[in-house]
Amino acid sequence: MSEVRVSSADLVWSQIRYEDKLFWRSPVAAFFVLVMPLIFLVVFVLIFGNDQVSSLGVTLAQFYAPSLAVFGAVSATYTNLAMGTTLAREEGILKRVRGTPLPPWIYMTGRVGSAVYIAFVAVLLMVGVGVVFYGVSVYARALPAAVVTLAVGIACWAALGLVVAALAPSSDATSPITNATLLPLAFISGVFITPSESMPGWLDAVAGIFPLKHFAVAFREAFDPGFLATHGSWVEQFHWRDLAIMAVWAVGAIVVATRYFSWSPRSGSRSGRRRRRVATD
Repeated sequence: MSEVRVSSADLVWSQIRYEDKLFWRSPVAAFFVLVMPLIFLVVFVLIFGNDQVSSLGVTLAQFYAPSLAVFGAVSATYTNLAMGTTLAREEGILKRVRGTPLPPWIYMTGRVGSAVYIAFVAVLLMVGVGVVFYGVSVYARALPAAVVTLAVGIACWAALGLVVAALAPSSDATSPITNATLLPLAFISGVFITPSESMPGWLDAVAGIFPLKHFAVAFREAFDPGFLATHGSWVEQFHWRDLAIMAVWAVGAIVVATRYFSWSPRSGSRSGRRRRRVATD
């Protein structure tokens, strides 16, 4: 009987599909990644209206739809990937994967690939709702810059999610870590609150250190007719500095995640505590 060989690409694709099924079978994860940003959009428009904001030059929905699309993409990669990977390690899944014929890199590529796919779904869903229900405009000439910004931003936050998974002592600690880092940044980076001149300069400088502000600004301005009017060339529509900062964060995160990532449960995890109790009984 001839041996059937499966290519690495087929294995990665199968793993992505498997991880994707796990995500959709978790209603809580799907709610926070896909539904929660939509609720924010609806609530903000209901409270503040959808008139044009003079300081922004666009309607409120035109500002919030791309901003919250970024938040959904970050939730799908940073938060979801960090929590899912940490939980898989704590339950011994990662350790068991090392004992199977499946190469570990294919398993992790499938997990990351699924998170990236869900991030794009979150963005398309948010923008689609904005276009259909709130009159958000999408400009074809800005799509190359928007797509590249999404790709770089999603890669950056996926790498940061793996950093949290590598450093978090347990799955119980992962949610507080991701929420305590992401939510404050979302407020000071212009995701939840429109930019204001009254914002302290030092706070804006702090936001500029981290990649969320650069992700939000670069993607949001692909939906800003004022910006596009003054940057007619497609090359000018790319926020090269913002992309470079996100790329630096991504490379640094990959280095840290590779250095400290563990496939075995940590001593502080529930699995590790169970092992210690068994050893002492």
